[in-house]
Amino acid sequence: MRKADERAGHTAAEEELFRAVERHLMEDVRPSMALERLFAEPTPPAFAVLRRLKDTPQSPVHHPEGNVWNHTMLVVDEAAKRRAESRCPAALMWAALLHDIGKPDTTRVRRGKITSYDHDKVGAELARRFLSGFSMEPAMIDRVCALVRSHMQVLFAAKGLPFGDAAGMKAQADIQEVALLGLCDRMGRLHADLGEETENIRTFLRLNS
Repeated sequence: MRKADERAGHTAAEEELFRAVERHLMEDVRPSMALERLFAEPTPPAFAVLRRLKDTPQSPVHHPEGNVWNHTMLVVDEAAKRRAESRCPAALMWAALLHDIGKPDTTRVRRGKITSYDHDKVGAELARRFLSGFSMEPAMIDRVCALVRSHMQVLFAAKGLPFGDAAGMKAQADIQEVALLGLCDRMGRLHADLGEETENIRTFLRLNS
């Protein structure tokens, strides 16, 4: 039986873990260390959307660090380095953690290559569903989901790919925050080059100014 003080349909254990994750995201120099520890043990059902990242492969060409969880931990640590640069650090950190939660549902092997088309769109919906179950303000949820939805726009712009949605991004998200998350995402890979990725961010901002 659920206790009377449990919020939004989640158990007290789920809410407690949510707050622990949030605390580490906002306070730790390297949040990945605590997250690795927390998710090494069985977690409540609400966190299955994060646990399954560990079982989701990525292209070894683009992500030599391995599965989506490994990449996400690198991105979270990159975001922690840049919290002070953000206009909304909480949204940045949650978006860093949740930016690829759409990959388990979209990852396929096509012609021998691992792809995850539309994981940004799917991930935004999953992020909203996940966060809405906890005691987070709706405006904050909107910020996080807009960043998750827009995080691929940096790559699309920098590489000249035809999948961009500049109008949709600008209607929902802060361009500077998208750029900041995009830099964290691009740097959250083994052997990433800061100079190259900084130039990609400049290209993105120039095209969307």
